[in-house]
Amino acid sequence: MSRLELSLACWGYDRTEALQNGTVRPDGIDLNFQVLDVEETFFRMLRNKEFDVAELSMSSYCVTLGRENPGFIAIPVFPSRFFRHSCIFVSAKSGIEKPEDLVGKRIGVPEYQMTAPVWIRGILQDEYGIAPDSVTYVTGGEEEPGREEKLRLDLPERFRVEPIGPTQTLTRMLADGEIDALHTARAPSTFYSEPHNVRRLFPDFVNVEKAYYAKTGIFPIMHVVAIRREIYERHPWVAQSLLKAFSESQRHTYEQLRVSASLKTMLPWQIAAVEDTIATLGDSWWPYGIERNRNVIETFTRYHHEQGLSPRRLTVEEMFAPETFAEFRI
Repeated sequence: MSRLELSLACWGYDRTEALQNGTVRPDGIDLNFQVLDVEETFFRMLRNKEFDVAELSMSSYCVTLGRENPGFIAIPVFPSRFFRHSCIFVSAKSGIEKPEDLVGKRIGVPEYQMTAPVWIRGILQDEYGIAPDSVTYVTGGEEEPGREEKLRLDLPERFRVEPIGPTQTLTRMLADGEIDALHTARAPSTFYSEPHNVRRLFPDFVNVEKAYYAKTGIFPIMHVVAIRREIYERHPWVAQSLLKAFSESQRHTYEQLRVSASLKTMLPWQIAAVEDTIATLGDSWWPYGIERNRNVIETFTRYHHEQGLSPRRLTVEEMFAPETFAEFRI
């Protein structure tokens, strides 16, 4: 019997390396694995459905679920997670010294629907009392002019969102003080080239993020893996097959990061970092599956709805293929 051929677009993570090089093969599937920057993958999948399976922004995926005939169904594989306190940058000209100073300011976001800013806005609301509608959001390219929202948004009027000019970039505007702050996934280039003009809101972000995790138990999820719905409806077994394969590929990475005979990465204190991570987050610090992530997902869907991106609060059950909610036991 022939194997099903599927295209998969995903960034080249350590946790997907075994899938990429063929060490792990999904049951019954031959993967055409394409390593692409996440922005390209998201754009091509959301606009044109170019791939059978792809890494997707969790926020943009949730936006699609609020539309008629949603085109994708996700599996509970989370290739990207990130504590985002480190990703709030402020202009030295803004006078911002603490989170509460953000109220009433002009804040850049490459796209309002981006997952990283959804988490940032939610964390600022829950932890510091900053309502998402208490600022003006300015959208556009971070480093290159001309970026637009991947999906059209219909936000409630209380959210003020303005596009920047056709030749402007958020990075330059931040350094020049034309915007007061930036919520982003990528550090702006001026943070490195003009440190006197751009700085982090939380310079000691590692300790802030560890305290946040100790309080909430949340390690924020950024991306999911989504299957084109017509593929899933024709072959529902692919959801479990892919979940198993991604999990096995991740298991290889857990093992490699613990090896001390020769370092897997170029980080000289890799082993110390792994041991510190285990002490803080536990042995399986990057969990896939539903139950261990339910609180994280439900927190995100609350933020998504509160910020006007979902017309109602999505449930975990409608977000993921039902075949992935339980595993067989021997």
